[in-house]
Amino acid sequence: MLTAFVGRCLRGPLNQPILVRSFADFQRYFGGLWQPSTLSYALEHFFEQGGQQAIVVRIANGARPVSLTLNCGRERLILEARAPGTREFLRAAVDYDQIDALDTRRFNLVIQRVRAPGSEWIEEQETFRGLTIDADSARFVATVLEDSALVRVHGEVPAARPDRTLMPGTNLPVGYVSSSPDGDDGRPISDYDVIGSAVRRSGLFALAEVDELAFLHVPPLTRTAEVGISTLLVAARFCRERRAMLIVDPPANWMGTKDMARALKHIELRSDNAVMFHPRVTAMDRLRGRLETFGNGGAVAGLLSRSGDAVSAALTSQEPEPLLRAGMKLSHEIDDADRWLFAAHGVNVLQTVRRVPRERLPLRTLACGASASPDGSYLAQRRLALFTINAIERGTRWCLSVQDDASAWGPVTRQVRTFLGELRGAGAFASVPFDQSFLVICDDRINVAGRTPREVNILVQFAATRPGEYHSFMITHSVAHRAARVRPVLVNRLEASLIVTHQLEHEVTIRLRRMDAVNL
Repeated sequence: MLTAFVGRCLRGPLNQPILVRSFADFQRYFGGLWQPSTLSYALEHFFEQGGQQAIVVRIANGARPVSLTLNCGRERLILEARAPGTREFLRAAVDYDQIDALDTRRFNLVIQRVRAPGSEWIEEQETFRGLTIDADSARFVATVLEDSALVRVHGEVPAARPDRTLMPGTNLPVGYVSSSPDGDDGRPISDYDVIGSAVRRSGLFALAEVDELAFLHVPPLTRTAEVGISTLLVAARFCRERRAMLIVDPPANWMGTKDMARALKHIELRSDNAVMFHPRVTAMDRLRGRLETFGNGGAVAGLLSRSGDAVSAALTSQEPEPLLRAGMKLSHEIDDADRWLFAAHGVNVLQTVRRVPRERLPLRTLACGASASPDGSYLAQRRLALFTINAIERGTRWCLSVQDDASAWGPVTRQVRTFLGELRGAGAFASVPFDQSFLVICDDRINVAGRTPREVNILVQFAATRPGEYHSFMITHSVAHRAARVRPVLVNRLEASLIVTHQLEHEVTIRLRRMDAVNL
């Protein structure tokens, strides 16, 4: 179960999803706490509140990398850091060890990233032997450094190889050339930077290839600028397509609002793939040495992560409370009357003390009040539905490795039925009798044997919380697409027919068989 954070960081690779398992990991990759980075504080709160692993995507606005200059006789070879910003401290060494004395085009290169200028604490090192300035060679310096995680060639490669780097005042080839202080951390990020590009895999779309994504949080753009509704809408759609939950910070202006009923009616984002908690939190800012008020998204992600997986959270007799750990306080207290008011509009209330069971409220999604479906309104039920579809989609990817599509239909059907049966045995889909709790179809009614490109369709239906209601999906694995497609479908059990809608343009109706349902 992974939680993703997208925002500004002190340093680190841009638009790359990096897994961190502790705040120490975050410090190593992204530089740790930095006042302009609201993401750095959100990550600190995440791990303090019980989070165990997170995906971090660094974005920037106009950041510029530092450069390294290697003398090549009268010319210069310019290297620039892969990661932009002022806190990328690099140094390079050039030698000719084990290179033929008659070969004047080859050289060895060592690149190091150090903790600070002049420091001997090496954080990362890359060694490249037998590089050449010959553009036709496989060891051409510009080509080889394309695979470097630290630097790349900037501009043209000179006609002469780099000079050996010598220790100052000696002829000993053990010296280093340090990077110039010409980097720039850039300007404050905007909604445009967060949204990014699906084509370039930047911003939110850098997460496109991340598997097992459970939660996504976009911290405030700056200490005073909140995430815009355009970003929230794109992020909510991104989460819907990847069957994850978006964690949204409460508006900062709610702290001074007297008429909360009116404010709640104007929540701009309504989605069963989004969740919001109130109020904001007060925690120690270790850089400023005083208590500050922060958005609660990082803390919420941590407490949801520690509350258990989607199955246990949905099937437990008592849902875990949204209880903050010691060291973090609420920005202000919420009375019982307002707790019910917030809940009616899909906003959950954080706690610092436990409540008796009769006073506990189930956690809601931001669809509450706008959705009549309990499975869309309540977080535990929504997470269970998303978990079920995700598990089936991931667990059946093997079907494309079978040469004969038709031979995979039966095993896929049995596998999915077994999985849903185990969930039913654990207490899921309990609103209807066992023989009506789920449905699986993977045969010639929805598949074409020998189709090119190869494709396997799986129809899955399982009971919702409300008796008589079902979740129905068509999962399509295709060699023509890198990711499976998951589409909602309509199954009418009374008419014993299935209606599959393809992009709202084409409908296919098939007959259901008695064997499709469990023991029907």
